[in-house]
Amino acid sequence: MKVDSTDLEEDVCTLIERVSPVSNSPATGEENAKDVEELFVPPLKFSMVDNGIFRSGFPDSANFSFLQSLGLRSIIYLCPEPYPELNEEFVKVNGIRLFQFGIDGAKEPFVKIPEEIILEALKVLIDVRNHPLLIHCKRGKHRTGCLVGCLRKLQRWCLSSIFDEYQRFAAAKARVSDQRFIELFDISSFRHIPLPSSC
Repeated sequence: MKVDSTDLEEDVCTLIERVSPVSNSPATGEENAKDVEELFVPPLKFSMVDNGIFRSGFPDSANFSFLQSLGLRSIIYLCPEPYPELNEEFVKVNGIRLFQFGIDGAKEPFVKIPEEIILEALKVLIDVRNHPLLIHCKRGKHRTGCLVGCLRKLQRWCLSSIFDEYQRFAAAKARVSDQRFIELFDISSFRHIPLPSSC
């Protein structure tokens, strides 16, 4: 059977009309702004660390839709300053547990990373009941990098790989003191704690 091209064009046009949403008015600036608000924007230096574990710099309201898409159960916040009101509201509304481990963001040569705080944060981090989980400080470089570096030691990564990862996030601001802390960090207290399978 021979198909007339004009019949085919009419069928295609009819199909397009059925599929296309009917709009009575052209798109306004307000609708375009709404589309922009619905974009998923990850926080600064966002990355996946392991199954159910993420890291980033400090998230702001532009990142909330993205964070919602992760289905977070917990956030590990590594700064001593109070959590901002807007972020606190986001955490409450979404049923996310906030674990705050205040580590000062001092600069070298005055950096003193408290080992006992890192130990407590690691216990929260490896507990799968807290996953999916986001770790963050201000810029996602030093404090977050130290905690992730200590997790990598638990995962039996070699030091060169741990330092490569740390330096990838810290870039030109990599600290020798952070790397020394990771290298000397004692994981023996975790021998009796089973790591989740992903770790």
